[in-house]
Order: sequence, then structure tokens, then C-alpha cells
Amino acid sequence: MSGHNKWSTIKRKKGALDAKRSKIFSKILKDITVAVKEGGPDPESNARLRLAVQNAKGANMPKDTLQRAISKASDKSTAALQEITFEGYAPHGIAIFVECLTDNNNRTVASVRSIFNKLGGSLGTNGSLSFLFERKGVFQIKIGDRNPEELEMQLIDAGADDIEQDEEYFTVYTKMEDFANMNSALEKAGIEAESAELQRIPNNTQTIPVEQGLKVLKLVDTIEEDDDVQAVYHNLEMTDELVAAQEQA
Repeated sequence: MSGHNKWSTIKRKKGALDAKRSKIFSKILKDITVAVKEGGPDPESNARLRLAVQNAKGANMPKDTLQRAISKASDKSTAALQEITFEGYAPHGIAIFVECLTDNNNRTVASVRSIFNKLGGSLGTNGSLSFLFERKGVFQIKIGDRNPEELEMQLIDAGADDIEQDEEYFTVYTKMEDFANMNSALEKAGIEAESAELQRIPNNTQTIPVEQGLKVLKLVDTIEEDDDVQAVYHNLEMTDELVAAQEQA
């Protein structure tokens, strides 16, 4: 999985340092709404809600905010949200995959299309780029004061498909079909992930000049700012030079 650790690390740091807390909370609250509508308000019997609650805690969402969200989603008058996706290309041939939750498809389609058009991208048909990405379970686990070697062995025993480490975190990957089992195994082992989600990991990444890469990242960032967007994935290689240029921009 060469290159994925840097990619996931950049995504995590971006979420921690750059994104507004209200945007992070908004995404989680939408996940909670969908989960409650699908499986009810009890996290014990609703695996998707249990996962959303876990991610809310990892983002330090206040308990009262979390509980209000569950109660509101339980109200039958609360609008249902629909999951829709978009596939397209950023400038310079970089593939983009967008996941949204929306209560108004027309609004979301118009907004995403407008962003692509204004920033030099082009939307494709659904399914046209999905082969470039593989859905995997991705868990961010803070090492803290644990022994890294012992923690790694626990993660392998729990069913990790691949593990990558930086100074603070283990990034644990599983096959999509093993995601729920891995989450259960972590719970039984008393290992709490700061985030656990299905992500679309690029099978291969593309390296382009820094100036071109910044244009791609501007498109990605603008899409992410849309209220209906939950996640944006791309196959741009985040080289050290590009990361440094992005931080200075």
C-alpha cells in the first residue's frame, strides 16, 4: 500500500487542523440521521449508528449534541437523506470520487457540477471511475502510551489486512467485507479507534508537477466545503513537495 499512509495522514491532519469543527460535526450528524432512519435509535442494536457514535466521540462531539441528533433523527418528520455519488476528473487527469448525503438531489447535482465546471474538472457517468478505487475499512488508532509492537500484534489478531504507522497513529486497513468484524474485534479487545469508516483507496496514484497538483487540491477542497458532501477521494500522489506547497498556500 505504498503511498496510502501519506495520503491518509494528510487527510487526518487536514481534518484536525484546517476543517471547521462545524463541518466535521455536520458530516457526522448526517451519518447519525441515516443510521437512525435505517436501524432505529439504539446503538446496541444498530451497528451503523454505533459506528457513527464512535466517530462522534473521536471528534469530541459534546454528548448533548450527540443525543439531540439521535432524538431528532427519530422524529418521523425529519427529512430522510439519500446517498449519492459523483465520479469525474480534476484538471490534469486526476480521478475524483465524491460521496454525498442530501435531502435535495437537484440541489446537490447542480452544486457539484458547478464546482467541477468552474475549476477545470469534468463529471463522468457513475461507475466510470470506480475501478480506480477499492473500498476498504480504515481505522485510525492512536498509539498513546501503548507498546507499539504489542498493539500491532493485537491488530493483526483482530484481522487487520494491512497496518501503517506514523509517530502518533496506526492506520489499519481491512477488506470491505471484513469491516464489521474488525470493528467488533477492536471492541472486544478494548481498543478504541478515533475514527472507523469505509473509504475509497486509490489502487494507484499519479504524480504531477506541484503547480498542477495545487489546482487539483483547490478543486478537492472546494468540493469538500459543500454542505452535502461527506467525502472526496482522489488518486493524486501527495508528494513531500506538494504537501509543503499546500501548507504554504
